[in-house]
Amino acid sequence: MNERLAKHYNIPNVTASAFRRVSLPEYRRGLLGQGSILTLTSVADRTSPVQRGKWVMEVLLGSPPPPPPPNVPLLDEVKAAMGGKMLSTRERMEEHRKNPACTSCHRVIDPLGLALENFDATGAWRIKDNEVAIDAVGDLYDGARMDGPRGLQQALLKHSDVFLLSFTENLMTYALGRRVEYTDMPAIRAVIREAGRNDLKMSSFVLGVVNSAAFRMAKATDAHQVATSEAGEPRRPNSSSR
Repeated sequence: MNERLAKHYNIPNVTASAFRRVSLPEYRRGLLGQGSILTLTSVADRTSPVQRGKWVMEVLLGSPPPPPPPNVPLLDEVKAAMGGKMLSTRERMEEHRKNPACTSCHRVIDPLGLALENFDATGAWRIKDNEVAIDAVGDLYDGARMDGPRGLQQALLKHSDVFLLSFTENLMTYALGRRVEYTDMPAIRAVIREAGRNDLKMSSFVLGVVNSAAFRMAKATDAHQVATSEAGEPRRPNSSSR
């Protein structure tokens, strides 16, 4: 980090604009402690445990929640104060979950996002929300207790097989330029097995994907073919390949 980043992340003894290696507290390590992701999964003026929980389910666990039912009031419509007392985001979400149409999904999504509530809308560390002490304790869908970001990290590590599958599917999707199909699953599992033999290094996943038959034999898209097809002209044969 340099001084500017260190101030945001509250890392002491870093001055000037030069970048240098620093030691991070446990709660800040990994993707879940990055300000970029924490800001992306917030709204303009507050955190969004729903968006953060949805991001964990969709990106890390490969299990996106269903879309919300129609005509359900949004969290922003829940009053920020009740009886003269300011409500924390957790308290407002508890009011929101009293709607029976919201409960089934939110009891799975919310604990994941609430575990990250110590991070504000830009990813800076905090201990209070609306002058209410942060409560970052919750249960994963398998019953595992999570207490803050570190607790969420530990809970996700217990499901590392699910994460590795989701990660490899996304990597393969990016490499092929298309959605993966059921016929791609043997190759994806082979990539994970080979990477496991090499300490799950990033390079192992990349090499596994580019050495797969799906990648080596995939045909490249002819830009002119796509353009003329959209214009209603006959398709030209696609003979180029990687």
